[in-house]
Amino acid sequence: MELELNELSKYVIPVFSFLIVFEYLLARHYFDLKESLSGIAIGIGASIMSLISKTFTLGVFILFFNVFKELRLDFFCYNSLGWSWYIWILAILCDDFNFYWHHRLSHSIRLLWAAHVPHHSSKSFNFIIGLRNGWFISLYKPIYWVWMAAMGFEPLMIAGCLIINSIYQFFLHTQMVPNLGIFERIFNTPKLHIVHHSCNLEYLLDKNHGGILIIWDKLFGTYKPYVAEIEPQLGILKDPKTHNPFILNTHEFYSILKDVKNTSSWLNKLKYIFYPPGWSPDRKTLTTRQLQKELLKQKL
Repeated sequence: MELELNELSKYVIPVFSFLIVFEYLLARHYFDLKESLSGIAIGIGASIMSLISKTFTLGVFILFFNVFKELRLDFFCYNSLGWSWYIWILAILCDDFNFYWHHRLSHSIRLLWAAHVPHHSSKSFNFIIGLRNGWFISLYKPIYWVWMAAMGFEPLMIAGCLIINSIYQFFLHTQMVPNLGIFERIFNTPKLHIVHHSCNLEYLLDKNHGGILIIWDKLFGTYKPYVAEIEPQLGILKDPKTHNPFILNTHEFYSILKDVKNTSSWLNKLKYIFYPPGWSPDRKTLTTRQLQKELLKQKL
């Protein structure tokens, strides 16, 4: 199975590369040279970090699988859930549920946002952005998946689901796909995902967190349909104004340290780290929910 996952990765890289070139040839106006080069550099760095953490991640899944083996046998009378097709479907559903909460919390906890923000700081929206992932995400992401290993999902199956989800999400980062109608009632699509990347007050980067499925957003109150009349404003509210991959991956961590240093209250220090991005005790900066409340007041 591990060999099959490695073979899949070999095919994915050339396919992604071809699609990026193809999209560029058809729609160059969606590309900015500096942002594209920066995105590719960030993507390469993210891939290297992912490769480095790959063995550790799989090791963590194996550890939880083995540690909870006796409990599964005692309480549920099974060791492994196996490799049946319906277990694969269940695993993909569980994986996507995990991704939703991992992604949502990466937008609502500032420390996690600091790791995720490189993916959102670009003002472009194309296939390159699908590769432009934060370098430090792979250090904590597996935490959301360990329960699956504890329940008896095979560690390699979990790893396979993570790959499948990542591949699907690559295809969400394009402006060349129109509204997909009834498909969008269940699945995430490029039109729904550009809403997620928009920093308009109506969207503000906290909608449509799902990976493959959009049903999680509908269930947990973060769904927002694409509105043709609202032109997406891409990027983030606090523009780092740089294309340097290293700064783009570290600037928000530096901002957190600066805010923590500038307050004497230990409670506020913790809030600066774990409260949503934009929180401040004096409301000089606001969170997305606070900004949206202000927008509603203006409309009344």
